[in-house]
Formats: sequence, structure tokens, C-alpha cells
Amino acid sequence: MENEIKDKWNEIITYMRDTYNINGVLFRTWINPLTIVSCDNDTIILAIDEKEQGDILGLIEKKYKVAFQVSIEVITNHQLDVRFIYQNEMDAKGVSSYNKEEMLEEKYPFLKQGHSFDTFVVSNSNNIAYNAAVAVAENPNGQLYNPLFLYSGPGLGKTHLMHSIARYILENHPEYSVMYTTSENFMNNVVDAIRTNRKTQDTAATSNLRKNYRNVDVLLIDDIQFIIGKDSTQIEFFNTFEALYQSGKQLVISSDKPPSQMEHLDMRYRSRFTSGMTIDIQPPDYEMSMAILRNKQENSDIQLNEEILDYIATNIKSNIRILEGAYNKILLFARFTKPKDNKIDLNMAKEALKDFISPNENMVITADYIIDIVADHFNLDKEAILSEKRTKTVSIPRQICMYLCNELTNLTLTEIAVKLKRSNHSTVIHGVHKIEQDILVDKELEETINVLKKKLNS
Repeated sequence: MENEIKDKWNEIITYMRDTYNINGVLFRTWINPLTIVSCDNDTIILAIDEKEQGDILGLIEKKYKVAFQVSIEVITNHQLDVRFIYQNEMDAKGVSSYNKEEMLEEKYPFLKQGHSFDTFVVSNSNNIAYNAAVAVAENPNGQLYNPLFLYSGPGLGKTHLMHSIARYILENHPEYSVMYTTSENFMNNVVDAIRTNRKTQDTAATSNLRKNYRNVDVLLIDDIQFIIGKDSTQIEFFNTFEALYQSGKQLVISSDKPPSQMEHLDMRYRSRFTSGMTIDIQPPDYEMSMAILRNKQENSDIQLNEEILDYIATNIKSNIRILEGAYNKILLFARFTKPKDNKIDLNMAKEALKDFISPNENMVITADYIIDIVADHFNLDKEAILSEKRTKTVSIPRQICMYLCNELTNLTLTEIAVKLKRSNHSTVIHGVHKIEQDILVDKELEETINVLKKKLNS
């Protein structure tokens, strides 16, 4: 495409001059001296010689950007975005890496969070997920791991890896069209389309939605668990998934649990989700936590000593967001208190993190907390677990609550029965015994119990 644009450039700007009545002086001064820097994907970059043409970037963008876009489309039948830069911002490769990054982030705002494979700290807790993500990014043709399904608790790097995959493909495979979205955004799009259809009495909005999501080479959707059970959204996503999957397009999905534990997910889609590669990301170990903290140090004007870093890494093990939040709070504390020479000792760090870390207090897991976590995990209302319902989708989570209360709290069986609104403790005895026996033969149930324990201890 770039060669075609260059070959027809004189024809393009001549058409533009004649159509938009650009007088000879302006044409010779502003339009004719522009040079094509690059033309890839769906953007053309034009360079301004600031020494010869002056500081005109803002003016020429405002006055002639649309004219360039229309002229290019008329002459070449290509719809391109037009960007302008100054000649001195170019390097030997064409456009400086800074400007390429700026362009990419303008078009894909989620990339402004700065996530990339280079900034992802790899350890034993996430190396399988990292390697799989890199493999998919390097080969986004849907032939390797499709779909790639990442799951973990919050703050452990799922979104970081998904952004990294998208960034790598956009930077290294510009011929691939990429879409990253969250399940919340997808759900909002579906709801908006349905609402618009009702107003217009047609299905144009839904057709546009499908065109938007299904005409891509790579679709990444974050936190898929939030659409499970939302009928209209779930059906629309699964149809989109099927259309892309059957066309050999790459799909990357994240969730807080594996497909096998999505109780309200149709079995055929559980099977589809697990047909590629399903990977668990574990909480950071000590070495990974220290590596993350040292990376943070590199861009900080205030340096924390190893003793403080060790204190943070030893006491915060649940997720990376909290780990980084603790580090940032110490820096903020230092800027407000202004210690001498910007040096912070361990006692100051402990004072800054007294709301984050209580090293002398053991975490207390209560029956109410267990019921809340189990209900959320199985997409149930807490009231359902406490009800008299005996359907399998409710009775098994209820028995899991009994088992976890018996194992993780100091409550008696009678007290557990009261918490779960059972008439007597014999029901609890039966529930605990059943889960203990089923775990021995049911690997899926065993995995569910392990995931719930991680959540409860996060």
C-alpha cells in the first residue's frame, strides 16, 4: 500500500489542491514540501520541515487533515488516518520510537497503562502464562493456543499479559487487526445496541456491534466471568467467539476462575474455552515480589533500602497491586514528611504501612467471609446458600461452605449449622463428610477447593 500511495502522491495532492481551492502560495509552502515518512496499517505519517515551513503542525492538521484523508481515499480507495510530525523528530529508521508509541496509544488508549512483556516480572508463579502469552503474540494466527485462557485472583498480572499481547502484535504484526475489551465494556455495547434497536425498530445497531467485534484477527476479552449468567450478553459473546474461532482467529480470555468452575456456563462452551490452553497465575512468591519492588526503584527519586523492601515482600503476598500500592504509599509518606536526605528507615516504613500491614495479627477467616467468597465464586446470592433450596447448583456450594468452615475456623459443628441456617449439626456432618470423600476422586472439586482457599487467604 505504501508504494501505491507514493506512486500516486502527486495525483493526490493535485486533486486536493483543485477540490479544496488551495491557492498557489499555500500549496507551494505548506502542501508540496510535505514528505511521506511511513504508511502502514491504516495510518500515513507526513513530515513537516520546520526550518523551511515553520511551526505549522497544529494549523495544517486543523485545516487540511480531512482534505488529505478524502483525497487519499478518492485516488487510492484506501481509508487512512493522517498524522503530521516534524522532520527533526525522525530518526534513521523513519519515525522515532516515541512518536510510534504515541500514535499507538492514541488509537488504543488501554496501552497508556504502559504494560508490555518488557515490564512483566517473570517467576515460577507465572512463567507458564508468560511463555504462552509471548508465543501467542509472536504467532497470532490462531494456530498455537486458541483460545488462550488465563485465570487467577485479582492483581496477579492477567490484564498486564493481555495488554502485552496486544501491544506486541500491534507493534510487530501491523497487518493484524486487534481488539482488546473488558467484559463490562462488551456488556455495555450489547445493552446499548438492544436499546438503540428498540428506538429505531430495526437491528442495525446489533449488526454494527457484530461487525465491530467479528471483523478482527485477534480478540482479547478481560474478566469474562462478569458476563456469565447475563443472558443477552452471554449469547452475543458466545456467537462472536464461535464466529472468530471457526474462522481461525486468535482469542485470548481472562477470568477469576477456570472454565470448569463456571457453574452457569453451558458445557459446550466450557469445552471450547479449554480446547486451547488454560493457565493459572499464582500469587507472587518472595523472589518475584522483590524483583517487582526493585523495578519500581529504578524510576524513583527516593530509594528504599533492602531491609524495607524485604519487609514489604515478606508481609504482602496476596497480589501485585497491593504490593505496588504499599511501595507507593511509602514514597508518598516520604514526600509529605520530608526525611533528611530523603532517607527512610524501617520504622518510618512501618508507620507508613500500618494500614497495609499488621505483622503481629493473624488473618481471621469467618463463616460469613467464607459464605460470601463461595457465593461469589459460584455466581450465587448469599441468600441462596442460606435457603432451603436443594438443587445441585446450590447444595454443593453450601456443602463446600460447611467443609471450609470446619477446616478454616474454630467454630463447632453446631455453630456452623447456625451460620448456614441449618436446623441441626447433623446436616453439617453430612456435608463435610461428603466433600471430604468427593475430593479424593473428583479432581475438579479438589481444584475448586484449592482456588477458594487461595481467595480466602488473599
